[in-house]
This record gives sequence, C-alpha cells and structure tokens, in this order.
Amino acid sequence: MDRRDFLMGAGTTLAATSMTARSYARIPGANDRIRLAQLGCGHRSHGHVHMARLASQTIPLEIVAVCDLWNKAREARAAQVQQLFGSHPRTFQYSEQMLALPDIDGVMIATGDFQHAKLCAEVVKAGKDCYVEKPFANVLAEAKEARATVKASKQVVQMGTQHRSQPYPLAVRDIIRSGRIGQVVHIEQEWNVNEERWRFVGDDTGISTEMLRDGDMEWKQWLYGRKSDLREEDTDWKRWLLGKPDRPFDPHVYLEFRLYKDFSSGIFDQWLSHGSDLVHLWTDETHPVSVVSNGGIFVWKDGRQNPDTCVTAITYPKGFLYTYKTTFGNSYRSFSRILGRDGTIENYGGEGASLFVTTAEGGRREYDPSDSGPVYTKPPEAGPADDGATQLQVANAPQANSLGPDDDDVVHMLNWLRAMQDRREPNANVDHGFSHAIVCIMAAESYWSGKRLYWDPENEEIVEHAV
Repeated sequence: MDRRDFLMGAGTTLAATSMTARSYARIPGANDRIRLAQLGCGHRSHGHVHMARLASQTIPLEIVAVCDLWNKAREARAAQVQQLFGSHPRTFQYSEQMLALPDIDGVMIATGDFQHAKLCAEVVKAGKDCYVEKPFANVLAEAKEARATVKASKQVVQMGTQHRSQPYPLAVRDIIRSGRIGQVVHIEQEWNVNEERWRFVGDDTGISTEMLRDGDMEWKQWLYGRKSDLREEDTDWKRWLLGKPDRPFDPHVYLEFRLYKDFSSGIFDQWLSHGSDLVHLWTDETHPVSVVSNGGIFVWKDGRQNPDTCVTAITYPKGFLYTYKTTFGNSYRSFSRILGRDGTIENYGGEGASLFVTTAEGGRREYDPSDSGPVYTKPPEAGPADDGATQLQVANAPQANSLGPDDDDVVHMLNWLRAMQDRREPNANVDHGFSHAIVCIMAAESYWSGKRLYWDPENEEIVEHAV
C-alpha cells in the first residue's frame, strides 16, 4: 500500500462560512474543466496526480496548485504536474494561502493520518470540494467536528476508501443482500506482509518517490545515523504538529509518522480502515457494538511504538463477529472470508484483492464435518462438487486476481469528479468515513488500554461498559 510521507501545512482555520456565491458559481458542469489542488505532496500525492492524469482522459481537468510545508516535497510534486499536464502549478507552503485562490474547485488531501479531519474541515469551509485519504480521523472529537462541517456545507466530499467504487466488492454486497449465503455470522480478514511495513526511508535518504515507483530496491535499506534530507529550516515543524503536544524537531517522526502512536495507529489506521469499510459496505452496518484488540512488536524491534502484529475482534448490532488480523512477519495467503448460515464467500489476497469464490460449503447441511462432511484427505481446491463453488465474475470488469486494483485505480476518483459535476453524494461519503473512523479509534484505544470498549450510538461516545 502506498504511504503518505511528506506532510503539509495545516494552516490556521479559515473563517467558518458556507459556500460563497463566488465559489458556488464555480461549480463545474459536464463540459467544464475541473481545477484541482494537491494538499500534501508526498508519495500518496504522487498517486493522486497520477490518478488525475488518468481521469483527465475522461473528464477535463487540470491541477492548478500544490501545497506542502516541506519545500522539497512541493517542488517534486509541482515537477510531476508539469511533466504530466504540461503546465506548472502554483506552489504554496501554507494551506490557507492556497485555499484563498478563487479558481480551485476541489482539493485532494494526502497528509498525515492525524491531519486528515482538520484539513478536510478547512477545505470545506473554504468552499472547495474535497477528496480526503483514509483514515478520515483518528481522534473522535475531530471526526465529529469534520463530519458536522461537511454536512453543514454544500461540498462534495469523497473518502479515499476506493473499494466502494470497485465492481467486485459491490457484487459481494449484492450477493449478501440477496440472501444467498444466509445470515452472516462471522467476517474474518487476515492481511499480512513480511516486511518492515511503512518503515520506508524514501526521501529521508535522498531516494526520490519516482525511484520508489520505478522499483529501485535501495528504498528498503535503513541506516541509523544517516543524515536526513529533511531540515527544520525547510519546513514548519510546529505547523506540522497541528495541535499535538510540542516536541523537538525529529525528521524521522515527520516522515515515518505511522510508527508513532501520537500521530497514527499504524495498522489500524492504514488497513483496518479499509477492512472495516468493506464490512460496512457488505452488511450495511454503520457502527460496532464492541471492540477488543491485542498484539505487539514481535518482529521489527526498531524503535517503533505501534504494533507490527495485531488482531481486533468487533461485534455488530446485526449479530455477527468481525475479526481483523495483520502480521508483518509472514505473508502467507492473506484472505477475507464471509461466513453465512447457508454458505461462504472467500476472497484470496490482501486489501483490495478481487478474487472471490462463493460456495455452499459451511452451510446448514454441513453442520459438522465428522458427520456431514466434507472430510479432506488432501488440501482442498474448490471443495466438494455439490457445494457449487463458483468464482465471482462481474461483467465488463477487469479479470479478478489475488492482488486487485492498485491504489491509483481511477474509478473512485472518477466517481468523485462526476459527483462534483452533478452535485450529489459520492460513493464514499463522510458518513462512511465516520463509520470506519469509529472502528479504527476504538481498536487503537483498546490495544493501548487493554480493555474491551463499547460504542454508545445515542451519545456517540466510546464507553467501557455494554450499552
């Protein structure tokens, strides 16, 4: 999964206003050129610009501005825009400077996990539409405030949970709604890698994001004591902290924020956000009943604070259990599995994989393997023939595989752009973002506290007792 290494200015909050007449007049029609800006210019922003270029083949658009606290990051992103679009965008260090431009229709946010909600609210208050990367928030109060800001506005806000726009997850949702596998009783996901995930040195050692994309394996190295390319005088450390407790400048914290609990919950923010959003898509749930987490740092003892291995168990109002697990020490056969009373849907691969199989195996007629089968004498492939295991096929969709679309799959961005033109809700709206944020926040708080936590849906609070 792509990371967002370089972080941009939060800016002072603009005056809280609804869409002005001038900005409302800039709502793009079907034939208008949409003018976008990039807020945050790290590796994920590289993907945003790439997606924008792909989308421009369908919908007229241009990137007119980029903003990042770090001069090197914004210069690199401006150069990419120049290369792909043939025009050099305006560059800004601070978000309020860029958001004051009247000719920006939408802003794409690719910043640190802890900055998303605050910056989304700032963009919306400035009268711009917004595409904001996940997680939507990792502090509950900030999630509430940003959601309220979006709902009080007329802006079109898309969460970066792109699987809501992809054909295979949507087809799975339809199968579950049809009742084919019966009542869902358990959904489990295990998404693993055997690497020091998110501990990328990238530009901290002078290796460019373009070199990362070109496959130069030098990025996997980490040498302590190596001088960083990030200098305090080239950024604004205090603005980057965005309200977090003050601390001495640390380029490693700045670039590798996913390792540090004050700025990210790591696995929970990065992958559980996608995993829980898929569960919500498939089951039409909006919030958990309870969450409990465990794990630790078992493989990469490199100074990180967030776990390299974790598991969380989540119950939902409809009466099913959702378990999510990740380890960074083994990559064997990541999967997702949806267990229903009348059958099973299995996905082969990690986050985003599109290879699904639907089978009657595990349903009511096979109540106990010792009595009703199936009993295997060798590893099963499709199971017994009379279980009718079939691979999910979606008309006019790409061939399914255990990898699925990459992070730069353009279909989700096109959904946002068309929603901007039509002034309608996109596929991944702010309520969806709020829902996955609840799960991620509760999972992280349970991990650090060692407690099982509960969601109070009436008061929208995390509590320590069953509601």
